[in-house]
Amino acid sequence: MFGKQHPGWFSGSIFFVVWVLLSGCQSAEAPQRQTYQTLEGKTMGTYYRITFGGQDPGGLQSAFDSLFVALNNEVSTYIPDALISQFNQSDSGMPLPESALHFQGNFLLAAEVFRQTAGAFDPTVMPLVNYWGFGYTEKKPVTAVDSAKIREIMGWVGFDAVLQYEVSPLVIQKTAPAVQLDFSACAKGYGVDLAGHLLESRGVTDYFIDIGGEVLAKGLSSRGDAWNVGIQTPREDAGVGEVQAVVPLENLAVATSGNYRNYYEVEGRKYSHTINPFTGFPERSTLLSVSVFHASCAVADAYATAFMVMGQEKAYQMALTREDLEAYFIVANPDGSLGETYTPGLKAYFSPE
Repeated sequence: MFGKQHPGWFSGSIFFVVWVLLSGCQSAEAPQRQTYQTLEGKTMGTYYRITFGGQDPGGLQSAFDSLFVALNNEVSTYIPDALISQFNQSDSGMPLPESALHFQGNFLLAAEVFRQTAGAFDPTVMPLVNYWGFGYTEKKPVTAVDSAKIREIMGWVGFDAVLQYEVSPLVIQKTAPAVQLDFSACAKGYGVDLAGHLLESRGVTDYFIDIGGEVLAKGLSSRGDAWNVGIQTPREDAGVGEVQAVVPLENLAVATSGNYRNYYEVEGRKYSHTINPFTGFPERSTLLSVSVFHASCAVADAYATAFMVMGQEKAYQMALTREDLEAYFIVANPDGSLGETYTPGLKAYFSPE
């Protein structure tokens, strides 16, 4: 079922949120509420793990698998005949079938976040992602940077300049055949939201969905209180279970983007997977990771990537203007220690009274 998927097809945006297992333990003092169960599988080059309260209403595992296959068939650049691959391989673009709801959902979300972030989130970076060896083409480190080639590729990057579209039906056009799309920085979160909608359509109200570290929690855990997530320590040598902070999630999603895992090194210089659409080069700064909290995991996913591109100061200021999201930043201090800052809405989590 997953044979067509490349193990890293979402390498354009790596997320590190660890589910704290305490959220699944039943306290001796707490009354037994209901039975909780977990379904697991693979999708988008990673895992999915879905825990929910109550009995399986029937066929959930196959429903999730079918849902994720449908999503992949529209937005995975690692599937040659996926809808996004058809667009990327086309000369001038194409109209989308009315049934392509997943492609349209990701496209319209990307357009909105591109606009809100003044281009920091740009799904047309696909040719740059491929050039730097993090895309669906051959995974090969760039040992000699070709500035002329990067300038050429930059001519194909820019969501507002190179794509024109209209809604109902959605028609997407290119200004050059080399223009390509990459939804890897929002589609995993989109998949989390899809899974949540599926559970709720089956009457499930208490659940925790994790796709490769993108998380959505609703209702209560088996302890009868909020689900907990651990935000991983953003060090290259940190263990998978090493966390910087533990946060309770109450009807909320969180996505974390960081540059400390998916990178390669050439002659002492590190190149990370987050590509800056303004410069054409991998983004590397003292900002190690950003966790964004929002009602929608897809939105959190997209803004986490945009904030990594923007850098701590600009991203923090933007987050302050948004009433619908909160952000948690981890930075590298000059002495090698880790520093953190967060928007005021997270104070109760990180600085409890």
